[in-house]
Amino acid sequence: MATLMRRLRQAVRPERARGLQTAYILARQGVVRPMRPDKLLRILRAWLRWGVTPPLAYAVGAIRHPDRPAVIDERGAISYAEVSLRTTRLANALRERGIGDSSRVGILCRNHHGAIETIVACGKLGTDVVLLNTGLSTSQLAAVLAEQQVDLLVLDAEYDRHLPELPADLDVVLAWTEGSTRHSTVEHLIATSQVKALPRRPRHARMIVLTSGTTGTPKGARRPDPPGIGPAATVMSRIPLRSGERMLVCAPVFHTWGLAAFQLGAVLGATLVLPRRFEPGHALSVAQRYQCTSMFAVPVMLQRILDLPAEERVRPESLRVVASSGSAMPADLATRFQRAFGPVLYNLYGSTEVSWVSIATPSELRAAPSTAGRPPRGTTVRILDENGKPARTGATGRIFAGNDMLFEGYTSGGRKEVVDGLMSTGDLGRIDSSGRLFVVGREDDMIISGGENVYPKETEDAIAALPEVREVAVVGVEDSEFGQRLAAFVVLQDDTRLDGDELRERIRGSLSRFAMPRDVVFLGELPRNATGKVVPRELHARGASGRVTER
Repeated sequence: MATLMRRLRQAVRPERARGLQTAYILARQGVVRPMRPDKLLRILRAWLRWGVTPPLAYAVGAIRHPDRPAVIDERGAISYAEVSLRTTRLANALRERGIGDSSRVGILCRNHHGAIETIVACGKLGTDVVLLNTGLSTSQLAAVLAEQQVDLLVLDAEYDRHLPELPADLDVVLAWTEGSTRHSTVEHLIATSQVKALPRRPRHARMIVLTSGTTGTPKGARRPDPPGIGPAATVMSRIPLRSGERMLVCAPVFHTWGLAAFQLGAVLGATLVLPRRFEPGHALSVAQRYQCTSMFAVPVMLQRILDLPAEERVRPESLRVVASSGSAMPADLATRFQRAFGPVLYNLYGSTEVSWVSIATPSELRAAPSTAGRPPRGTTVRILDENGKPARTGATGRIFAGNDMLFEGYTSGGRKEVVDGLMSTGDLGRIDSSGRLFVVGREDDMIISGGENVYPKETEDAIAALPEVREVAVVGVEDSEFGQRLAAFVVLQDDTRLDGDELRERIRGSLSRFAMPRDVVFLGELPRNATGKVVPRELHARGASGRVTER
């Protein structure tokens, strides 16, 4: 079949070849298969009505497999047929509250069916959705709501503490409640609304995702409409997800990676298993209980799974894909995870702005644990030097990428730099002679120490390989002698001891002189945001109370 596909690609125009390849991938993964003519006709009608949007995916699911669970959360399972009906009711209820195609709805929720149903209902109205980070402070939340001009806020009851500081005229609906409330709830709106005609062809609703905000105030990034189901096929060309998967989604849906899991799951007709909070032992038990075949997580979650006692770190028998993204994957973590769970780890390198850049498979991570993998089909990656020219093989430069899902710009204005149709990721990297991409750090993380370019990630990987180290972050600080120097913030494993001098001595053979950390700060934990990314601006404040060793 693979040989046939290559010959077909050679015989037809590139766009047709890509279409054939998409069809082949979707058929291989079970998304496209023979169907009764009456169901095909109903699916065609749904496509004409909704276009390529979340409402279409759940309408197709209600036609193809109505009784299959679409979502399983702590309150049970909801089938595809139920999601299709409930989201129509919810859309009607929102419409009665004045929400339409010129409105914006903010969602401040953990992972559960209420968040998924709100996204789908808004899609049925052509209403833009702003996915809000649950880790925002009250002042940050107020600023984001004002900037994004949010008309209605759907939030879990645990975040109602923010409400007194938000505008009094903001319409509020609670999505997850544990007791009585004076506010409207998503469940009440669904239960009391009727199934009435909705817009026949609503505008394509935009999803606005916030950047991580690790270096400043989060910015809204407009996600583009998928041009079809080609982007899903692109990811599946490197990550072997299958139709009908039971997908354990540990990454928050408000995060780009959790949102990607939701979108891929919708195309696959998957069952999304959504724990509201991530606890490593609970995640493994949930995966075992529901026979999940794939798991979506961020690297720090995988680290916490490995931190479990051996007797609690039981691999679910059904798990064959662990898909990670959202922050850099430490090389040592990739090695240790596959040693414990087998060849199941797939690491996607990308960002809110560029979507995906490359994907590393288990075999690639085994051969080169620090690699970010290779670009999937239809994706172009280039390394540009300081003059904007392609860098030579193996040389470090700025990473630029192009694919079908580059973001449309920040809602506050501006976008990433674009060169020849390729967008800057903001990272530095290199491509080796085998075509594998390696990310060496953020452009603004690189420091010049004693006239030498130094990349903190190289130092992080060397320290992370020490068995006493649970996690580490390395940043640049000002230095009167060398201009800048590296400071390492280290979290040790329980019941281990290590001081700064010993740490430096043990990594000396792996690093150049200027890549050695002159400061070593031991912390109880690294400061992270709600998506698991380390927040560099908080490291120095945390370090003030730690044990500091300077060379």
